[in-house]
Amino acid sequence: MKRIVAILLCALATSGGGCRGPQPKVQPGTRQTTVSIVGEDFRINGRPTYAGRSWHGQRIEGLLMNSRMVQGIYDDLNPETAARWAYTDTGRWDAGRNTREFLAAMPGWRRHGLLAFTLNLQGGSPEGYSKSQPWHNSAFEGDGSLRPDYLARLDAILSRADELGMVVILGYFYFGQDQRLRDETAVRDAVNNATQWLLSRDHRNVLIEINNECNVKSYDHEILRPDRVHELIAQVKGIKRGERRILVGTSYGGGTVPKKNVVRASDFLLLHGNGVKEPARIGEMVRLARAVPGYRPMPILFNEDDHFDFDQPTNNFTAAVESHASWGFFDYRMKGEGFDEGYQSPPVNWGISSARKRGFFKLLAEITGATP
Repeated sequence: MKRIVAILLCALATSGGGCRGPQPKVQPGTRQTTVSIVGEDFRINGRPTYAGRSWHGQRIEGLLMNSRMVQGIYDDLNPETAARWAYTDTGRWDAGRNTREFLAAMPGWRRHGLLAFTLNLQGGSPEGYSKSQPWHNSAFEGDGSLRPDYLARLDAILSRADELGMVVILGYFYFGQDQRLRDETAVRDAVNNATQWLLSRDHRNVLIEINNECNVKSYDHEILRPDRVHELIAQVKGIKRGERRILVGTSYGGGTVPKKNVVRASDFLLLHGNGVKEPARIGEMVRLARAVPGYRPMPILFNEDDHFDFDQPTNNFTAAVESHASWGFFDYRMKGEGFDEGYQSPPVNWGISSARKRGFFKLLAEITGATP
């Protein structure tokens, strides 16, 4: 408890800047949550997720239901755009407040059956979808070194997830911000630094997503694009602390099936359902992914899908479940909507605060057998 309190007092100071001093040391054996994979199933602490659970005849055991919460450590280092994210009650943006409120909401998500969420060290578009992204949100300096203020906020979230028995899918790069790294050497150094930091902090509840949607043409660095991103997957797999390493993969844009170089290199496959209007296509994507050369039994996980229809008997969520694939909710604030909407749009209301959020969490609880 003293360790967590020290982290929170340091990372979540009202100024939002975080701590630049040394972080509290982690005592061996103090972490509570370890994620692993056996065949097509995820396990937490050696036990299948949602153990023994079925829903409408479909096996839920081994799945990792998740939500895209990538702005949990968000900040904007561009003074010309930071005011866009101001809280209405204070008139200013506050990165520390954002993370404090994220932490406060996590137990409610867990009670509804959520076992995982996606964060990203470079966030995601705070507008949901953006043609240009002038804001500066990156846990990396230009040379690939790590920003201590971001790490302090991240450490607080990973530690709380560990206490709650939750897994964090941690993305490293985002196509609106990868240009913040000056060259390929900086990208490789960023991968090494972030992975070594996770291992040094003994975070065992993390899955790494190298970059969000590697096939998006906006990536500046060639090594983050489809033909070469497997090199970074291999790099992460080669970084160890003792015999331990972190499970890793990467994602593609909506409707895209992973290519064989990524399938062969990955520990699990990340798919996105954006743009997939027909639920049947979700099941088809899973079948096609399992047919890619190099596939062997491994989990398939959607960690971004902005389709809802949760009150309908068939939707993208249920279609994924029918194919024994995990599914992830992507919710952003649409034009004209208020503060209660959107998990990707700062300032974020991290609670289950809108009809859309309630629809997801209600169906999630039903499928997973949770009793909120």
